[in-house]
Amino acid sequence: MNPQILIDAVVRQTTVLVARIATVEGVRSPLSHVANEVFAGLSAELGNQGVSNKVIADMFGMALRSYRQKVQRLGESATTRGVTLWSAVQRFLAERGSATRAELLGEFKYDEEVSIRGILSDLVESGLIVRSGRGEQTRYRVATAEEMRDAGALVEERPEDENAALVWVHIYRDGPLELAQLAQALPLSPPALEAAVQTLIADGRVRREPGDGGERLAAEHVLIPVGETAGWEASVVDHHRAVLTAIAAKLSGRTSAAADEVGGTTLTFDLWPGHPREQEVRALLRSTRETIVPLWEQVEDYNREQPDRESYQVHFYCGQNVVEEEQP
Repeated sequence: MNPQILIDAVVRQTTVLVARIATVEGVRSPLSHVANEVFAGLSAELGNQGVSNKVIADMFGMALRSYRQKVQRLGESATTRGVTLWSAVQRFLAERGSATRAELLGEFKYDEEVSIRGILSDLVESGLIVRSGRGEQTRYRVATAEEMRDAGALVEERPEDENAALVWVHIYRDGPLELAQLAQALPLSPPALEAAVQTLIADGRVRREPGDGGERLAAEHVLIPVGETAGWEASVVDHHRAVLTAIAAKLSGRTSAAADEVGGTTLTFDLWPGHPREQEVRALLRSTRETIVPLWEQVEDYNREQPDRESYQVHFYCGQNVVEEEQP
């Protein structure tokens, strides 16, 4: 296997997906944070795989010192535990409305000054905050909605139902989770996140439970019904996660067999109007749903009568796309 070929292909396909999402329905979503998210996520996952910092730095083509500085800048704040330094700076400005550079450096005195300055520069460049004045008396304030819209940094607030669906999926797949962990994983403002959690708790989709580090949020199941527009984002996230997890699990074996329980199959059917099997093929997604959704419901109904049983999960995904032939 040539890992570099596979990595390059996956990255190219992923950037196409990100570009399509960023421009869906004419919206121009800000992407200034994407590179940092990729770097931080890759670094953390490589560390989880047992790779040392020096080797990770080499993989990124960076000196070890530069790598450590960047990780610290994007990692947890030494002043405000449980959130990234980036998020902590944003939250401080949101609560204060504005602050001078000296006030910010004083507030985050346990974090490196170069990291604070870098984050402030990035936030100004992305249009999320506005800078005025000079030197240590330089003042930063949260940009108004109009200023952010002009800078292309404003994404209209999503309805509460959409936020709740996204939070529900994350709690079910990665939970139980503390609220601070959810805040790190989801790009929602603290009030929007709290409102989504309260909605989920109120209708019984999510419950609170005690944990070693404090109260945690857990969910027994998640279901975004077909045709539910409010859960579209959550469905995309969940489907994408299932596909990538199955591919990652398959990497260790790299062989296929008829009796496999992990993996996937991709088939392309060449059709034309009037083909004898045209309608049968185009109905594959519908017919698959008609088979597996009732099975899922039966399993869920039975499980509700079997509390406190140790269990494992089977993630099944299916997808279909029709690519029409372009007319010359």
